[in-house]
Amino acid sequence: MSTSLTDELKIENLTLFQAYQQSKNTDLRNQIMQLNFGLVRKESYHWVNQCNESYEDLLQVGSLGLIRAIERFDVSKGYAFSSFALPYIRGEIRHYLRDKSYSIRIPRRWLELRQQAVEVIRNFRLQFNRQPGDLEIAEGLNISLKEWQEIQLAYQNREPLSLDVSVGNEEDGRTSLGDLVPDLHYRSFQLAQEDQIRLQQALEQLEDKTRKVLEFVFLQE
Repeated sequence: MSTSLTDELKIENLTLFQAYQQSKNTDLRNQIMQLNFGLVRKESYHWVNQCNESYEDLLQVGSLGLIRAIERFDVSKGYAFSSFALPYIRGEIRHYLRDKSYSIRIPRRWLELRQQAVEVIRNFRLQFNRQPGDLEIAEGLNISLKEWQEIQLAYQNREPLSLDVSVGNEEDGRTSLGDLVPDLHYRSFQLAQEDQIRLQQALEQLEDKTRKVLEFVFLQE
């Protein structure tokens, strides 16, 4: 791209931003997005070969980052919008990929707190030469002990447990978790069979004529 064309785009960007920040007109924002959408394409292309998400999905996510950058950009600061917007676009895509990396979705705030906890634990070890307790970690993060414990529990259960996993002692024989989960359909069938047996036993105690009438009404298919 020639220098003159680049300068023209910068001037157009600046003009659109000045107008948008005064009016907050949606059409102006859309023009800014179209003018700078190449930033989203560039960042999405960078990530598409590093994950299992489609290029189109990354474009949509990156567009959210671009919108946030547009809303927060301050023309008076004198920054180039491209330099300002790229961290927003990249951050939005990274958050999306990080959230998608777990089978069970963990709130973004908890993901960030979990990362901060690594630094809190490291600093605590350096200062006190021991592992911090849960309460000390929570205090270092400025959150409640309950929330920190919930974060830990969420991380422990972020992947679903396979029903094929073995439980119990090996000498008791191989028992899978699935063997211990009740089958509600089988249970219903089992109860129906037991009811049938009890009913048959009760009918046998009735007079012959009465039993035949009841069998005809309730048991004949």
